[in-house]
Amino acid sequence: MESVGFIQWCLDNLNYWTITLLMTIESSFIPFPSEVVVPPAAYKAASTGEMNVWLVIFFSTLGAEFGALINYFLALWLGKPIVYKFANSRFGHMCLIDQAKVETAENFFLKYGVAATLTGRLVPAVRQLISIPAGLAKMNLAKFMLFTAIGAGAWNSVLAGLGYYLESVVPEDQLIATVSEYSHEIGVAIIIAVVAVVAFLVYKGWKK
Repeated sequence: MESVGFIQWCLDNLNYWTITLLMTIESSFIPFPSEVVVPPAAYKAASTGEMNVWLVIFFSTLGAEFGALINYFLALWLGKPIVYKFANSRFGHMCLIDQAKVETAENFFLKYGVAATLTGRLVPAVRQLISIPAGLAKMNLAKFMLFTAIGAGAWNSVLAGLGYYLESVVPEDQLIATVSEYSHEIGVAIIIAVVAVVAFLVYKGWKK
């Protein structure tokens, strides 16, 4: 993740289709840090103009939606025993998945309900796997896709905004380290904002 060579490869080769592909991988059963995809793409959009930052957000969110659907349907069709068996397998560990991570995502979903598919996209260690408990619970597909798009879109907007801004203040070889330093704090801030908005809407609805 911190390899300067890999960062340079991203900056030199990213386009809308590779963004979609990499973000599909990031959001599926092979966790891949979005911090090495979206910020370099936005950085490239700001520095060369070869891509549009809004399209970077769109295609990265589209890829996240594809990857989330892969996890959702695999969990829906295979069921909990096979999902956990995969998580405990050697191949699962090669994909950086284990039972503890799946249980963390499942507990998050059980605690926060369907809204977890939105807020969970902003939480490290939950973001890539929150689609699995949604599939296991047979969550309504339309709601799942909507909440996933909103959550992934918010997160990708943050990463794209950081990458676009940092183009003017940070050298290329420091981009990922800088994004990683602040992405967690920004994610927490977004969750707090989402919770505040939901609480306000519930309060207004209750008063009526």
